[in-house]
Amino acid sequence: MEWTVAVGIDTHKDGHVAVALDRFGGQLDSFELPATSAGYLAVCRWAHELGDPAFVVEGVGSYGAGLARFLVSAGCVVYECERPRRDERRRGKNDLIDALLAARRLLSGERLARPRGHGGRREDLRLLLLERRSAVRARTATLNQLQAIVVTAPDRLRARLGRGNGEQLSRKVARLRPTDGDEAVVRSVLRRLGRRVLNLDAELEQLDRELEAIMSALAPELLAECGVGPVCAAQLVVSSGDPRRMVSEASFAALAGTSPVDASSGRQRRHRLNRGGDRQLNRALHMIALSRIRGHDETAAYYQRLLAAGKTSREARRCVKRMLARYFHRKLKALPALALTT
Repeated sequence: MEWTVAVGIDTHKDGHVAVALDRFGGQLDSFELPATSAGYLAVCRWAHELGDPAFVVEGVGSYGAGLARFLVSAGCVVYECERPRRDERRRGKNDLIDALLAARRLLSGERLARPRGHGGRREDLRLLLLERRSAVRARTATLNQLQAIVVTAPDRLRARLGRGNGEQLSRKVARLRPTDGDEAVVRSVLRRLGRRVLNLDAELEQLDRELEAIMSALAPELLAECGVGPVCAAQLVVSSGDPRRMVSEASFAALAGTSPVDASSGRQRRHRLNRGGDRQLNRALHMIALSRIRGHDETAAYYQRLLAAGKTSREARRCVKRMLARYFHRKLKALPALALTT
């Protein structure tokens, strides 16, 4: 649909503000709406009374998620944009200004992304990955605390615990019995920390089983790939969203942060690391690359050719990740089951 009205929307927890512009940048109207289903319907009707709208929503991944989901399901053209940059706020900031800047981004011809899609199995995967990252961080922090306490523990207790990795140590301290005397507090703290680690281990195992069950039903082709486990497969699906959103493999590589950035100057021709993009997707490709370099013949041969050509091991791994971005772009595009926006 060819749009005639650009509607920028600044989103907040309880309410949103919308500003409508015509194709020449003239402001047509503004609208305030509550962040409810009734408000979403009202702004949709308001925008269609002004013409054929295209919506530019700020905060699609947070406060604007419900609105974007409603507009997409209603068949509207929806784009997502980042919050205004600092240089755009030199003349002040309020909700109307932010909504106006969002609409002007569409008029300026800036390449705005379509929403990744919310709801369905993709949202389930996103929530499971969110919980898993939280559990991993909590487990790492607890193990660090555990090791630090053992280092300063009384000699007799430290000798009894002996050496071992984090999992072995957590199992030992979880079995410590309460006692009186000088070791009473340190024993109780170690026991609670050890049990916390074991509980987090059980939580992670449960999350991995749920991720594997969803991915086995949704995209077993991804799990069949060398080096791709349930976590990496789920991240590929969550980060890419609807396959129709990925216009080219170059755009997917940019999304993953695997496309090198030109850093040439004068006679020097070089590229530097891309620090942008979805870092969780970048990490998933990195883990897949490490596994395939060790256990996939074609990837290992490509990696060795890069080393023979003078690349460092780090540069060669980056090339492998770029190759994997190209490969998995084609793989994801060929999976119609990943159209998760509805």
